[in-house]
Amino acid sequence: MIILVGYATVEGQTRKIADAVATAIEARGDRALLFDITSGGEYAVAHPEAAILCAPVHAARYPAAFSGFVRQEASWLNSVPSAFVSVSLLIRSEFEEEREEAMHFPDALISESGWRPAMIHHAAGALRYTEYDFFKRWIIRRMAEVENAPTDVSRDHEFTDWSLLTRFVGDFLAAAKA
Repeated sequence: MIILVGYATVEGQTRKIADAVATAIEARGDRALLFDITSGGEYAVAHPEAAILCAPVHAARYPAAFSGFVRQEASWLNSVPSAFVSVSLLIRSEFEEEREEAMHFPDALISESGWRPAMIHHAAGALRYTEYDFFKRWIIRRMAEVENAPTDVSRDHEFTDWSLLTRFVGDFLAAAKA
């Protein structure tokens, strides 16, 4: 089976997640077609038979290029087995209300686009302190203090549960082939 692994990334963690999804697909004997949705390139070279799309949430929104792609390709996405990996730091929050909010980030995208992914996985992202400018690093560090998240700005902090992501891919592939 050929599976499109489409992604949009802001700071690089979603690209890393998409790479892990593609690796998990290929480890199970299928072919992954990794595609940066924001590149504007064509993806349909190999006629994918399924799709897993990955996108980060920033300020309660997915990147505009990602949302546009999903709207444009909704009918195709609905015609093949498809899944969505939503990447957000709020999914790891110690506050129930924030985790609940993160669980509902895909709702607006799904409602606006008409895409109906068969499965949704919520992955925690990363704090990329070393890549932030001074102002962003200061703001993110203050927010991290409130969340009891790491505040050491001299290094990055990853929160993605890789084994859970790999299990999600396995579950998706089993369902797609059933």
